[in-house]
Amino acid sequence: MRNPTLTFAAIMGLGLFLGGCASSVTPPARYMLPATPIATPATATAHTLQVGAPRLSHYLDVDGIVMQLDDITLNAAREHQWAEELGRQLERGLRARLSQQLPLVQVVGAQGRQNEALTLSLEVDQFQGRYDGNAVASGQWQLRGAGNELLAFESFHAETELREDGYPALVRALGQSLDQVASDIALEIRTGGYF
Repeated sequence: MRNPTLTFAAIMGLGLFLGGCASSVTPPARYMLPATPIATPATATAHTLQVGAPRLSHYLDVDGIVMQLDDITLNAAREHQWAEELGRQLERGLRARLSQQLPLVQVVGAQGRQNEALTLSLEVDQFQGRYDGNAVASGQWQLRGAGNELLAFESFHAETELREDGYPALVRALGQSLDQVASDIALEIRTGGYF
């Protein structure tokens, strides 16, 4: 017959040992895209641009930062993850960058349709590091009028070379690619006479 006290002590000892092992596991590094402050329009404006949450390719809708290893192989990192859902970061980052590029337009989120507002939506096909040392952002964007009519439909593609190796450099380069995408969209909106 086993001694219940020894069995309990052995279970407790094993639990403490396993708990100690589990606590020594290093948590994954978490990253946020570089922030840009949202600009307040310099003057009161009647122009409003609503920016919706982007639709991500399925392989991008993960916690891990995606790296393209060759022409056909993609890998989502386990130890290097987004601190917040990538779609939310892209939406917030795009709104902030567009507010800087379009100072006479109020750029807002797309929660609830606003009368007379134009709506910008994105589909993101690529937002990843690539084996050649570039950070790539590509996809399509649509601009719709107040009556939901399609005003513009364009593709976008931006690449930024990493300045050094590592995930922090990749995240910064992805932020610069997003800067370029926002700048290109803002230019199309300004020159298209949509406001």
